[in-house]
Amino acid sequence: MANKVNILLVHGAWGEGMHWNKVIPLLAAEGHNVVAVQCPLTSLADDAETVRRAASQLEGKSLLAGHSYGGAIITEAAGKIPGTAGLVYIAAFAPDETENLAGLLQKGQPAPGGANIYPDEFGFLWIKRDKFRESFCQDATAEEALVMASAQRPIAGRCFEDKPTNTGWKHFPVWYQVSSEDRMIPPDAQRFMADRMKAETITLDASHASLATRPVEIAGFISKAAQAI
Repeated sequence: MANKVNILLVHGAWGEGMHWNKVIPLLAAEGHNVVAVQCPLTSLADDAETVRRAASQLEGKSLLAGHSYGGAIITEAAGKIPGTAGLVYIAAFAPDETENLAGLLQKGQPAPGGANIYPDEFGFLWIKRDKFRESFCQDATAEEALVMASAQRPIAGRCFEDKPTNTGWKHFPVWYQVSSEDRMIPPDAQRFMADRMKAETITLDASHASLATRPVEIAGFISKAAQAI
């Protein structure tokens, strides 16, 4: 137990910490101190600061795991967190300092789920609830998809334009899980980012919501990274 690392789980757009609800018990059972951060999804700076504050309560080494937009968050936050020892990207964005999410989405065929995103009057983006399952989590059960659609947390449009001021993946060991059936982030874009980082990579025939639909494989992948550091 003494050698176990902290694992910070960071959700992405239209998500929340509970998207990790099947992964958390599996990691905790191995003795890891697991924290699922709740990000406001208001700007990259705000979200990275939320992760930094959560990490400040921990002692020892920490592994940061980010899903979707959460990958951009851990990319920005990693260098600001003492004890960061590695980064795990779960079907996630991994921008460089000159890049934003909007640009990375062009690294492949357009993702069909993007057609079901719409803005509200306050500058936040939503996924149409009746299209949520087919866009975000087509391999989830109808009940799981309904819960995720009903509890979706909108993301500020500016998050797709923000660029990181730090590029954590250049300074720490990196792991990447590609979702080959992703309808939100093009799989080709995911492979581009994984290859560029020289990340240890696995590919799952999963939707964008692999953390929810393939928890055993995701927990095992994160655990492997934790053991490596």
